[in-house]
Amino acid sequence: MTQWKKKRQIMRYYDQSAAVYDAQYYEEQEAKIRVALAELNLTKENLILDAGCGTGLLFPQVAERVKLVVGVDISSRIVKEAKKRVEEYSNTAVIIADTDYTPFPNDIFDAVFAVTLLQNMPEPPQTLNEMKRVTKQNATIVATGLKKAFSRKEFIRLLRGAGLKIKVLRLDENFKEYVAICIKS
Repeated sequence: MTQWKKKRQIMRYYDQSAAVYDAQYYEEQEAKIRVALAELNLTKENLILDAGCGTGLLFPQVAERVKLVVGVDISSRIVKEAKKRVEEYSNTAVIIADTDYTPFPNDIFDAVFAVTLLQNMPEPPQTLNEMKRVTKQNATIVATGLKKAFSRKEFIRLLRGAGLKIKVLRLDENFKEYVAICIKS
């Protein structure tokens, strides 16, 4: 399957499920985000990227703590849902974009969140490399990996293969995903 064919499948899936996404996944997504945020020290100077932002569940948890939060997602309908969630925050933006080819300059973000993204990407190493490209040196990259898609060993190999230093790896049995807090070195 070509990369674009897989991305179109994912885009269609999220376009179709956008209206009910929160009803299906809200609790687990919120829990993973809380776990990640407990490990981070965000400041009013930080620029944050939410890669594969979905319905924007991260935004309310960080918007008041940082300078800017930008979400990107390939699904136009899910971006529409995210825009509803963030309209009350003046320091947020949500755009339709491919997370493998984001429209940002190098070395701009202080942190990137990739929650429930990597298993949806045709080439997860390419996605991680793009996240590294847009983050500053020593930036934090929060990545989750679906346990059905990656064994623990494969997920660790993926992160390390991308040149990321794993600071924290949560293997919580209540989550369907691993939660990794990584540093771009």
